[in-house]
Amino acid sequence: MASGFFVVLDDIAALMDDIAMSTKLAAKKTAGILGDDLAVNAEKSTGFLANREIPVLWAITKGSFLNKLIIVPLAFTLEYIYAPAIVWILILGGIYLAYEGAEKIIHSLFAANHTEKIVAKIESLSADEEKGKINSAIKTDFILSLEIVIIALGSVIDKPFMNQIITVSLVALIATVGVYGIVALIVKMDDAGYILLKKTKEKGFLAVVGKGLIIALPWLIKALSFIGTIALLLVSGGIFIHYIPWAHHLAERFNNISSIILDLISGIIVGSLAVGAWNLFTYLYAKIKK
Repeated sequence: MASGFFVVLDDIAALMDDIAMSTKLAAKKTAGILGDDLAVNAEKSTGFLANREIPVLWAITKGSFLNKLIIVPLAFTLEYIYAPAIVWILILGGIYLAYEGAEKIIHSLFAANHTEKIVAKIESLSADEEKGKINSAIKTDFILSLEIVIIALGSVIDKPFMNQIITVSLVALIATVGVYGIVALIVKMDDAGYILLKKTKEKGFLAVVGKGLIIALPWLIKALSFIGTIALLLVSGGIFIHYIPWAHHLAERFNNISSIILDLISGIIVGSLAVGAWNLFTYLYAKIKK
């Protein structure tokens, strides 16, 4: 009886060890997209009034958890029923990400004093505008989460089914907690700086650190806005090149060019076409309504 109990314990230990190794491997393979996920979501979660930062970030985080609860079962179901459907969903998501990235670039190029207008608008967000920004962030998170889950699933596809479920679920959980935990630290940088200044009475090394945090935050937000836009285009471009066969074969002809540059160019081209198509659709729709 005792020996049987220890055999069970040994089996559980072996399973946990296998899951730990699988999770480590999956985390390594998703590291790149997690970095892009952080940049994009940090950019989308900043710029609110101080008293709204944490409530907004919490709303986005809850949306991200809900996304994972939808995506993980969906990925396993589609993998079992019709695996190519996952690819089509990814491609459609990639078009959405490319549209967002290209639209930001086009708007910043052709809108005068764009940065100042954004700041002014952010400081006077209505409840509906805030909800719209939250929904936009959650939609973007859905696409990024989908790619994270699929990459994680692909890295353990040869493992037993239970190992796949646990590993992919752990990676999804780590992605959400890790990304939004770091974002929370970023958006509260200035508050931490003010606390340090108050505690030290603006004297000493910690006071210098506090001032540095306050000064650095606006620059960090601008940098995140730029990095987040580029990340949207890189992620979408990577989806097109890796999951569309003819695009993959075309990219192979330019093997002397960095894959990052190819992803960026691909994202910009598709994003620009998507922006043009959407603007044409809205223009024609408005004409028809008249």
